[in-house]
Amino acid sequence: MIDSIDPAALEYLFDTLAATYGPQHWWPHQDTDNPRFEILVGSVLTQHTAWTNVERAVATLLSAGPLTAEALLAYDDLADLIRQAGPHRIKAARLRALCQWFIDCGGFAAIDQMSTDTLCAELRAIRGIGPETADAIALYACGRPRFVADAYAFRIFERVGWWQGSRRYEGLRQKIEHAAPNRDAAFFDELHALIIEHAKTRCHKQRPDCAHCALAERCARVGVRPAGFEVV
Repeated sequence: MIDSIDPAALEYLFDTLAATYGPQHWWPHQDTDNPRFEILVGSVLTQHTAWTNVERAVATLLSAGPLTAEALLAYDDLADLIRQAGPHRIKAARLRALCQWFIDCGGFAAIDQMSTDTLCAELRAIRGIGPETADAIALYACGRPRFVADAYAFRIFERVGWWQGSRRYEGLRQKIEHAAPNRDAAFFDELHALIIEHAKTRCHKQRPDCAHCALAERCARVGVRPAGFEVV
């Protein structure tokens, strides 16, 4: 693991990806009445599935009625409604737990009064809500400056040479946040979205397109074969 990341290097990465891909406008939502709550729902539905499946499941929920915690808890067939988003029974149980917590804690009015550390700790205490999901909710639904250290982030930061060894979520999250002191949620929002876009467009898990990568000049290409650009 690298001790620290140069803030200027992180700024370069952000600016380069932003210039390459443009504004990402995350988090995409369909419910204009309750967009923040839709983020809570989407953060659970997106676990281990493609975003297109999440969009379909959210559309089905919206066609069934209002997207609120009370409505979701009232559905006997919640699992069937979100079937398109993957392991629907597991995710239905997680959604129910998240909805119950949301109601019990007092909704967004109470959540907005919590410190970021308290919010993330409470979210992580909900069964099925891990650190990545908790931080995504904190960032996108609550506007907290939190870095989401997902698998795409590890892939890119490993290859550019900023991370080595086991993938420890908290280690990478804290390292990136330390390299971006005093940055607001909008920065981490866009950084996370740009990393995902870059990973999907160029920095593929297998056979990354290094020849056309905007970060090529400063990327160490750790774990990438010079010939064919295949992952070792």
